[in-house]
Amino acid sequence: MTVLTLESARAAGLRKDEVYRMARSGELERIGRGVYIRPGELDPTVVSLAGATAVKSAATMCLSSALVYHGLSDEIPLTTDIALPRGTRFPAGFDHVIWHSFGQSTFDVGRVAMSEYPELAVYSAERTIVDAFRIAHLEGIDLANEALRRWVRAPGSSPASLLRTAGHFPRTVTVIRQSLQVLL
Repeated sequence: MTVLTLESARAAGLRKDEVYRMARSGELERIGRGVYIRPGELDPTVVSLAGATAVKSAATMCLSSALVYHGLSDEIPLTTDIALPRGTRFPAGFDHVIWHSFGQSTFDVGRVAMSEYPELAVYSAERTIVDAFRIAHLEGIDLANEALRRWVRAPGSSPASLLRTAGHFPRTVTVIRQSLQVLL
């Protein structure tokens, strides 16, 4: 996977005007301020994440985007939800990204590498379900319940591991435990 930033282009011997010319001619596609990729090189669902990761290595796919990635939602998101540790400045110019700040003490809980793109990170299905319950006041409880319902039906799902993950976010434990009792 090759994401080109103006910095990496300079290191490779390209001048800024050459990068801009390549973007105008269609050889490169601009995905963020100073961030480019060759069109069609990556699955469109990870292009924004790849660009964000090139600028901020902690960038992690989260929430609705991660639910779709794990097959826990049928939504077709127009944007990619990406989390960075709280206090980190969001990169500019990413049109198709919704940025989220997650607490530094829990940022790495459930953060895993994508199987197809090991240099990109996504939150695990368990962490994503916990996050769906954490933001239910914004997105609605139906999204969280549907994701949990699908996850429980999937082979290899472990309610104990979900509750362990929820333990890092104490406010979610009770509601997740109640939802699991209804489903199981």
